[in-house]
Amino acid sequence: MYRKAEDFLADWDVNAKGTLHVMQAITEDKKNVAIVEGHNSLEWLAWHLVGVAGTFGHFAGLQIPAPGPDMPIPGKMAEIVEMYEAVVNAYMKEAEKLTDDQMTEEVDSFGGQMQRGKLLLKLVEHQTHHRGQMTVLLRQAGLKVPPVMGPTVEMQN
Repeated sequence: MYRKAEDFLADWDVNAKGTLHVMQAITEDKKNVAIVEGHNSLEWLAWHLVGVAGTFGHFAGLQIPAPGPDMPIPGKMAEIVEMYEAVVNAYMKEAEKLTDDQMTEEVDSFGGQMQRGKLLLKLVEHQTHHRGQMTVLLRQAGLKVPPVMGPTVEMQN
């Protein structure tokens, strides 16, 4: 759990940059790749991270410009990336306004109460989980996996 906004901001900055690199590696011709047909595609996962960031932000009491649940997936990956960048920047601006006391406040969250700092940790964990799925799908699609937490095989070739 984050007890200081500055700790969340430091993690969010690194985590979001890695996720952005993964999203930028998705090409238009491979954005529909999924582990098997009917499962989450690269495009869907990227769009999900944009949308759900708004939900986490709402519960945390932050103003995060994210699409609603009924907004269709944009036609181009570049549009998803652009919206994700807006979400990332909004978190950076909004979270730096939080006080340490606010990080331990209980807030409404996905069916219950949770400390704001724990909710923000869940946001980072959720994003990391789906970014991992996306890196596997990138490799499955024959695309280069960008270095997120260290060198990748593609960097050695």
